Amino acid sequence: MSQSTEMEGTGNTDATGPHNPRSRKLRSLVWNDFTKERKADGSFVAICNHCKKQLTASSRSGTTHLKNHLGICMSSKRIKRKKLVVRRLVLKSTDAKNDGAPGLEHPQYDQELSRQDLARMIVLHGYPFSIVHHVGFRTFVRNLQPQFKLPSYDAVKAECMKIYENARLRLHESLDKLLCRVSLTVDMWRSGEGLEYVCMTGHYVDDEGKLKKKILNFVPIEAPLTGEEISKSIAEKLRVWNIDRKLGSIVLDSCSTSDIVTRELLKSLRPKGFLLSNGDLFCVHSCAHVLNLMVQESMELAREVTDRVRNSVQYVKSSQERSIKFQKAAKQVGAPEKPLVLDDPTSWVSTYLMLETACQYQDAFPCLAEWDTDFTDFLSSKAWTDAKAVTECLEVLYHVIEKFSATRVPTANLYFNDICGIHLLMKTWCMSPHSIVASMAAQMLEKFEQYWDLTRIIMAIASILDPRYKMKSIEYYFKLIYSDPYEAKARIDNIRNCFINLYNEYAVQSANSSKNQALLCYVGNTSGYTSSESGTGGESKTSYRITLSDTRRGLDQYLQETSSSQPSKSDMDMYLEESVHPSKEGLDDNFNILAWWKFNAAKYPVLSIMARDILAIPVSIVPLDSEARTLNQYLSPMDPMIVQGIICAQDWLKDEIEASPTVGPMDALALVSAAAGLEGDDECMMPPNGDEFSPLSK
Repeated sequence: MSQSTEMEGTGNTDATGPHNPRSRKLRSLVWNDFTKERKADGSFVAICNHCKKQLTASSRSGTTHLKNHLGICMSSKRIKRKKLVVRRLVLKSTDAKNDGAPGLEHPQYDQELSRQDLARMIVLHGYPFSIVHHVGFRTFVRNLQPQFKLPSYDAVKAECMKIYENARLRLHESLDKLLCRVSLTVDMWRSGEGLEYVCMTGHYVDDEGKLKKKILNFVPIEAPLTGEEISKSIAEKLRVWNIDRKLGSIVLDSCSTSDIVTRELLKSLRPKGFLLSNGDLFCVHSCAHVLNLMVQESMELAREVTDRVRNSVQYVKSSQERSIKFQKAAKQVGAPEKPLVLDDPTSWVSTYLMLETACQYQDAFPCLAEWDTDFTDFLSSKAWTDAKAVTECLEVLYHVIEKFSATRVPTANLYFNDICGIHLLMKTWCMSPHSIVASMAAQMLEKFEQYWDLTRIIMAIASILDPRYKMKSIEYYFKLIYSDPYEAKARIDNIRNCFINLYNEYAVQSANSSKNQALLCYVGNTSGYTSSESGTGGESKTSYRITLSDTRRGLDQYLQETSSSQPSKSDMDMYLEESVHPSKEGLDDNFNILAWWKFNAAKYPVLSIMARDILAIPVSIVPLDSEARTLNQYLSPMDPMIVQGIICAQDWLKDEIEASPTVGPMDALALVSAAAGLEGDDECMMPPNGDEFSPLSK
């Protein structure tokens, strides 16, 4: 036996009986606190090393009862408590020797800091405020740090809201300094009390070139829920955050009154002149939402075959006896050993998973029918062929949405090629020899093209801003999608013109910004020098100050504009004329487009600003399903302001923690999933799947 195994088995061997070289080593750590001895009748007992109590130690008894005994053994507790006291005395002595300064590894206790840590823990993990009254938690804290005075329910709630307010001020300051646009997604939530909430999430690229997603507000909307009220609430919060002037686009796919909300927001924002392309690019649809919608509606055409598969699966899973018979039949025909899946008919994803699994058991169902005369509604060979054909189509769409939801940095450039590929596949499926697939594809294609006309501009512009593709993807796919060469050319030209027009908007804004910076030193001070005013007390107070470089900036710009009669090429012209950025085969997902644009910002000054805004538009967001948008039993009855504070603060603190160099990726992931891990705990504060914008669940 290996040395490591022998070390793990540190337990006492038989003290009275003869040594048996074939006996197993005692591997459990519990044997560090017990001694195993053989009695005169040949049975074994485990004697507690602390209280000397004897417990059974037969090979069939296991060690659970031994662990339970240690948990209540007062002698064991006293010994551990003594060791803890000794350890604290040693640490205190070590710190005292260090020139009277507290030890770096063991700082002095701070009651206020500990209160803040407790509040941050509650916010981050979605624990209830009442945790401070839980007996187990109070005992744990008392044994860990007897000096800590646990705050009351109201005090810890106030501390959590203080964390929210401080984080809100920091985020407000950060957004105020932001030089790029912020795009929005709006999700509708509801509580168990019947109250409706609007969740506003901002998406932008920060100054470090990182894509950010922040929940800005979680506000209640009183019934009756109307598009006018929702748009009014959104507009008000935009003004509070001071981002109404830098709003990019908005995704309203989970809002049933999205058309009204869009119309009302455009009515209030368009006159101010801050929207891109005068609002033509304002409303955007999520790719995943479009796919979900078109597939779910087309599933009605496959209802007959899916119902029959569902009935077969339900029959097998209805009793243990039938399940055993089916497993035997599956083994006989060589089917894979994996459980059957019963779907939720309202979710095409779960229906696909049911079909995908059931098709692998095609031969097992007839075999079951031979042994079970009650099972008569099994599918024919033709029905299974139709089921497989439907499954193959759904598989493509399933993996695309899975890819959308799994993307860690979902910039808008990543989805044009996949969506064009799906467009082509649907055209191919329309000519399928399976009538059920052809009819489903025709309906999906009709629905897809309605949304395609509304979303393709943004997606195409984002694809052009991907240096690996530029105009090439548009040219390639449009020539395949539109069989008429004249229509294909018209579509390509339309995208190019939209791109150029948008660039010109940014060029004008950039030029105005540069002139304002160059002439800033002359605004309000025509003499061009530093003016001083006498302040109170005879002190001189400088009201304006410029440097020599400020005056030179205007000359540099004047030389650039007047030195040549031939206008120089714009950075857009240079970008489009240069060859595409080489991409490594199979490693496209590793390409960091935001880092590329940050690195090339000096070379493409206007385009880099445009790319920063466009790539942050959340065209890839996978919307929450209806169940996930329901607050749990703990949050539902709470005051709406507290609900907003907890949900927003957790989102903001999580981002700060993940950015910390001392927290690894797995630790950050644990912060996100901690609330979800408390299954069955109705006091878990966070909504189910609150951070996972994905409908995929197996």
